[in-house]
Amino acid sequence: MLGYRFSEYIPQEAEDGKKAKFDQLLDIFNQLVTMTAGNVSEALSWLTSLDKQYNLTDESYGIADFIEDLKAKGYIKEEKNEEGEQEQILTSKGEQSIRKQSLDEIFGKLKKTGSNGNHRTPYQGTGDENNTDRREFQFGDAMDQIAMTESIRNAQINNGVESFMLTENDLEIVDKEYKAQTSTVLMIDISHSMILYGEDRITPAKKVAMAMAELIMTKYPKDTLDVIVFGNDAWQIQVRDLPYLEVGPYHTNTVAGLELAMDLLRRRKNKNKQIFMITDGKPTCLKEGIRYYKNSFGLDKKILNKTLTLAAQCRRLKIPVTTFMIARDQYLKEFVQEFTKINNGRAYYSSLKGLGEFIFEDYEKNRKKGVR
Repeated sequence: MLGYRFSEYIPQEAEDGKKAKFDQLLDIFNQLVTMTAGNVSEALSWLTSLDKQYNLTDESYGIADFIEDLKAKGYIKEEKNEEGEQEQILTSKGEQSIRKQSLDEIFGKLKKTGSNGNHRTPYQGTGDENNTDRREFQFGDAMDQIAMTESIRNAQINNGVESFMLTENDLEIVDKEYKAQTSTVLMIDISHSMILYGEDRITPAKKVAMAMAELIMTKYPKDTLDVIVFGNDAWQIQVRDLPYLEVGPYHTNTVAGLELAMDLLRRRKNKNKQIFMITDGKPTCLKEGIRYYKNSFGLDKKILNKTLTLAAQCRRLKIPVTTFMIARDQYLKEFVQEFTKINNGRAYYSSLKGLGEFIFEDYEKNRKKGVR
């Protein structure tokens, strides 16, 4: 007689132990690479120091073994720099590993939503994906929408098995839903204040951006995400550039960031568009021709008015701006409140710890609004 035989599972300790040790060190290495703006050598130096202090490795598996595994598994590679010297750099797999870890760290513990990565809308009928609802047949419904099993069952109930016939009244239709796409621009403040006052604010911002990018690319591939940074000026960066992002000796040109974000969204054909802005300070800079107009003291009316004008312009274009304010100064809150009111957007005054959760929840909320 065939059956199943159960016995105690005994894992392969040697191989599993090395794999567990590599995974543990990889998690720490990814954190360090993010903090060192993609500098592999510096991250490995820090990892070696941490190993001396906390005994991360043992006699069976050391830091040299870990480095060799990083190369063998394709996370890092050696290339010659401009000076002709060999240096270790991240590969595309290494960059993706950092994004995946950021995704798990920031969004992994949040509740899963009931959607499958597309944007539900209230419009039914012909569309992109089957619905769970059934309804009666109506003139104009396509043949591929007929739920054959349910329709045949109705025919048997209504007409009997012996005199079986399928009529229009027996037909059940599977509704389809339109799935909307969303285009998002994530603005990251890289002004000098993001590392002032003894607090590293740029690393959490980078992690959120990497997690957002990985989330959209894997779960919502029809959506688009553009990432821009703004200091004295604003420019677009690629997802692969995020681990290497650093703060510069910049002021905060929010106007340039908003102008670039609006320009990028104009090129997108989606009806659903939004801007997420991560910042810790007030607008302090404008560019007039080739000259920079700067004022770091308080809120300059000239800079403020231009920023609020763009908030109103985004509203007319139906582009909500969600501001994630890391700072908690009262006068900055008042500015954000005014900006949000004019734009009809949203604002969150978040700690660094809760930043990712706020952005995830707001992104999911916007996804469910659908096409207007």
